[in-house]
Amino acid sequence: MDGDRMISINERGLSRRTAMAATGTVLGGSFALSVQPVSAQTMITTPTDSLTAGAVKVKTKDGKEMDAYRAMPASGTGFGTILVVQEIFGVHAHIADMCRRFAKAGYYAIAPELYFRQGDAKSYTEIPKLIAEVVAKVPDEQVMGDLDASVAFAKGEGKADTAKLGITGFCWGGRITWLYDAYNPAVKAGVAWYGRVVGDATPLTPKHPIDIANNLNGPVLGLYGGADTGIPNDTVDKMRAALKDGSAAAKKSEIVTYPDTPHAFNADYRPSYRKDQADDGWKRAIAWFKANGVT
Repeated sequence: MDGDRMISINERGLSRRTAMAATGTVLGGSFALSVQPVSAQTMITTPTDSLTAGAVKVKTKDGKEMDAYRAMPASGTGFGTILVVQEIFGVHAHIADMCRRFAKAGYYAIAPELYFRQGDAKSYTEIPKLIAEVVAKVPDEQVMGDLDASVAFAKGEGKADTAKLGITGFCWGGRITWLYDAYNPAVKAGVAWYGRVVGDATPLTPKHPIDIANNLNGPVLGLYGGADTGIPNDTVDKMRAALKDGSAAAKKSEIVTYPDTPHAFNADYRPSYRKDQADDGWKRAIAWFKANGVT
């Protein structure tokens, strides 16, 4: 994305309090309580000029309504479609901004609120409690179905070309990116940002990315931090090895590890943000989608 399209709160001369008040309380308009105060000096806000962007309601397979944030160019049609999968904090301001960044790059991007049956992740003030009471109760099967519903919604709006389908996700969503790529044959490519690749099998999470490398439908670009204390380098190396022995899409996949870089290095509203790595990851992501038919 062009630099003039990504405007930091600091550059606009706004205080954190003013910026937060300006965003409102709609979906994607504020930050999860558990990550506040945000780092306003580095936080990126992508404007909505030339975009159609905002909250929408997605009908799920079981007849429920799921909130989602959707952004696309204000004019035109046939946009490549990007599913944007949330961090553990739900669809808050950073995830909404990622949708707008993809829209500025010419995509239809949609981020569904994938925990909505279990609770409101944004309302929790303590991360351990959020994980125990909400995140740990979300079944992978439910997530796959709700992502399918989001694709159907995008197709129904008549602006997106869901035959050009990509998926990207961050942290919790990085893991989901790998899984959904293997689940949905329509996925052309994925970009997984620091998503866990190994784990214990449970009734709600029966498989992990390393278990489905042989089933990838589109090649996945993995972006990881070499100093990520939650995702050890040896597990990422195991995923690399599994990809070499996987499907044709797995063999085309690539994992980039940024040395001395922490988890959540793309989260510009947090102290973990690393601008150079985040900018490089963004450029790689856009190039990856374009090279693999999501354009």
